[in-house]
Order: sequence, then structure tokens, then C-alpha cells
Amino acid sequence: MFAVIKTGGKQYKVAEGDEIIVEKLDAEAGNDVTFDNVLMLGAEGKVTIGEPTVSGASVVARVSEQRKGAKVTIMKKRQRSTYRRKRGHRQSETVVLIESILADGKKAPAKKAAAKKAPAADKAPAAEKKAAKPAVENKETKPAAKAAPKKAAKAETEAAPKKAAPKKAAPKKAAPKKAAGSAADERGRLSAAEGKADDLKKITGVGPAFEKKLNAAGIFHYWQISGLNAAQIAEVETELKMAGRIERDGWIKQARDLAKNA
Repeated sequence: MFAVIKTGGKQYKVAEGDEIIVEKLDAEAGNDVTFDNVLMLGAEGKVTIGEPTVSGASVVARVSEQRKGAKVTIMKKRQRSTYRRKRGHRQSETVVLIESILADGKKAPAKKAAAKKAPAADKAPAAEKKAAKPAVENKETKPAAKAAPKKAAKAETEAAPKKAAPKKAAPKKAAPKKAAGSAADERGRLSAAEGKADDLKKITGVGPAFEKKLNAAGIFHYWQISGLNAAQIAEVETELKMAGRIERDGWIKQARDLAKNA
């Protein structure tokens, strides 16, 4: 059997034994609360929909805990100004355990208190007496005779030679890569791409049109950009009219990372 209840402006689908979190209720932990605003009831394949609530239906729950929810941070900021505000909020909430769903308006039957168990103090002396008898019998049967086989077993384990662990095959070293840029001139340029040209559009600020300009200037690969020195950077920026972009957008670092993954 299930029910749909409404509390705190929210709807919850519940069944007996469910534990849900609702907006704060005016009740202490351990007290019972009744939700009379039942929107729907379902049992044995039949569903009753309220208009707007189901007449006579209610849900009884027990308050498990009163607490605060997770902290929510509210950050407000305006661009091009010094306004910035940061606030935190923790919503008060109540944890309830659904005990019963009533469809006929009757109150939930009171739960019987569990029978108290008999104190275990009386059983303790009897258990101590039973445990004492085997201890006496063990003293009469010579325990020293049983200890001898253990020493012999230890001596056999020490005398047994340890098997040498098989040696792992040494990993093969990767063949060193050939140094890139051997055909580049003193300016770090190439007359043509070495093999397939790299996709320079992966670098920040480089589009299809700018990639064509770089290729026309003799730059086709990531290793060319990562190997540029200060003088070569200034020359490329002057030639392509992009003052300060290489350093500002971090082309050198991006090209070095892309070259490793290529």
C-alpha cells in the first residue's frame, strides 16, 4: 500500500517503513505526526485519487531527527564592477519514518512494548563452572607432550629450502624517437610539411584561416611552435600581425603537450 502526501509545498510518495526528509515540522524527535493532506492512495491494484484529497485518509509517521540540510552557497557578482557577495544557507529539515497508512480515518493501533529479557547475571556463574572443568582436565593430561610435535614442525619448516622466485623478464626499452625539426631553417620554418601536417586548429585562437597563414609562413607542426625562441616568436608575430598572442594564449605549452600526444 502506498500514498501520496503533501507537506511543505512538496509531494512525497510513501509506503510503510519508508524514511523521508520533509520541510521542518513543529515536533520533537520521537513524537508521532499525522499527515492529513493525502492526494492519492494505492492498494491491491486499486488507486484512489483525491478531489483534491482523499476523504478520511491519513498517514502516521514518527519523527526520527531534526537537523539542517547541506550548505548551499549563493554567489552574486557583477561584471566590470567591484560588487561581489557570498552567502551560505542551511535549510532546516525533519526526518520522519512512515509507520502506517490509514484509509478509513481510524487511528493507528498502539504498538506493544517489547518484553524485557531476563538479566544474564544468573547464567554467568554456571558458565564459569562449566568452563572451569575442562581447565582442570587439561592440567591432568600432560600438555608438555603435545608441545613437542609443534617444535618439530617448526624445525622442519626452517630446514626446508625456500624456492627461488622466478625472475621477471626485463621490459624492453622503447626505441628513441628521431629528433624533429632537422629540416627546419634557422628561423624554425619548413618549405613543406614533413609527412602529414599537424592540426594547428587545436591551439587556442587558431582557426582555419589563421592555420593557412601559419602554413604559408612555413609552420606546419606542433614541434615547430614549441621550439620557437624569443626572436623567432617576435618575427612570427610581426609577420602575421598578432602582437603578443603566442605568449598570451600559451601556444608554446599547448604545442608541447599536443606534440607528446600526437
